[in-house]
Amino acid sequence: MAKESFARFFEGKTVTLMGLGLLGRGVGDAAFLARYCKRVFVTDTKSEGELRTSVDALKDCKNIEFFLGGHDFKLFESKDFIVKGAGVRLDDPYIAYAKKNGVPVYMSTALFAHLSSIKTIGVTGTRGKTTTTCMIADILKRAGKKILLGGNLRGLSTLAQIEGADTFDFAVLELDSWQLQGFDDLNISPTIGVFTTFYPDHMNYYDGDRDLYLHDKTAIFRHQKAGDVLITTPEITKLAKQEREKGDNLSKWIIAKPLPSSFKLRIPGAHNLMNAGLAFAASKACGIDEKTIKDALRDFEGVEGRLQFVGAWEGRNFYNDSNATTQEATLAALASFPAASIVLIFGGADKGLPLDRLLARLSGNNVRCVLIKGTGSDRILQKLPDIRVVDTMRDAVKFAVEASKKGDNILLSPAFASFGVFKNEYDRSDQFINEIGKLISDTKGRSCLH
Repeated sequence: MAKESFARFFEGKTVTLMGLGLLGRGVGDAAFLARYCKRVFVTDTKSEGELRTSVDALKDCKNIEFFLGGHDFKLFESKDFIVKGAGVRLDDPYIAYAKKNGVPVYMSTALFAHLSSIKTIGVTGTRGKTTTTCMIADILKRAGKKILLGGNLRGLSTLAQIEGADTFDFAVLELDSWQLQGFDDLNISPTIGVFTTFYPDHMNYYDGDRDLYLHDKTAIFRHQKAGDVLITTPEITKLAKQEREKGDNLSKWIIAKPLPSSFKLRIPGAHNLMNAGLAFAASKACGIDEKTIKDALRDFEGVEGRLQFVGAWEGRNFYNDSNATTQEATLAALASFPAASIVLIFGGADKGLPLDRLLARLSGNNVRCVLIKGTGSDRILQKLPDIRVVDTMRDAVKFAVEASKKGDNILLSPAFASFGVFKNEYDRSDQFINEIGKLISDTKGRSCLH
């Protein structure tokens, strides 16, 4: 795509970016908008002090004006368009005000897909989307394809990558339910859509309405056209069928199966064999041969925060599953190891989700646990009051090691959101990796934990 094709969309425009954040995507979006738009207003509910690193990263963008510590309705009128952050609710009063005043509202990744001509592979699901996305990207790279990786990835603005999008063969995008709202608003879906799993999640955002959450997820295929492809698991088949019957969807539908248990992945868990099966099907739909696909999957080393092997110390293995924020995700991690070998670090902020099966699994298998404090952890303590509770990752690792023995697997798989003790899930992941790194590098072993 010629640069002028997308540049004309932004040229001379005055826009508001709602949501800067600390993860880097907002900074990338703001910097991109500043390069192509006339004026950019950046607003966030966090204060300038809280967003210091993000604000400092944009100090050279002279046409950006910051309105931090809250929003102002004036920023949502008389603008050419709004770019809404993924976590901002669709029924947010400021967004409603913008629409009332005829101001278009876009989302970053959807705007990229709308303005670029690149073939897109989108992956969504409550669990498995990051691993499946990265598996697909690795396979396509192994096949010699040039890949643009984007969507719900740490520190990466997908919109900013539009500048060189025409040089890539595929854009492989991890898409959460919020980003898919933006696709739905623009009546677009990825060329190849992959739907991994569906469990209740983010019910605090969706006010407990599972159907609203599903509606956002199914934008992965709702607007597909003839020649496009939808890939689902056998479990997602019924949900997809119900939603597809509501429209005139003409895309090809492939129901993937997990790779056989005899296929040796480097990452543990039966759920990862299903993720690999989805990646296999998506890559085949791109015309990649089976040998290349299988070779890439055998070499796939996993993704940070998704049953990531962090290291070993005195016969103990450490796994970082920080992005497991539901009971289903933590149950999948627990099923990846013998119950008697597990020491689980979990807990955090409540998302209003069921805990019954997780509680039954922990108590029924006598899993050794360390609980990080939080509103969700308070619910755990009502049923399992004897669990050790800590308020730092340092103490969590310390007591998990003390509860372990040679041959054990120490697993961070929280089952809850990160807010409270940690800034976000990445901060939680970083702190865990840092503590394990200090433990392994300390030649005195346990002394570094005291």
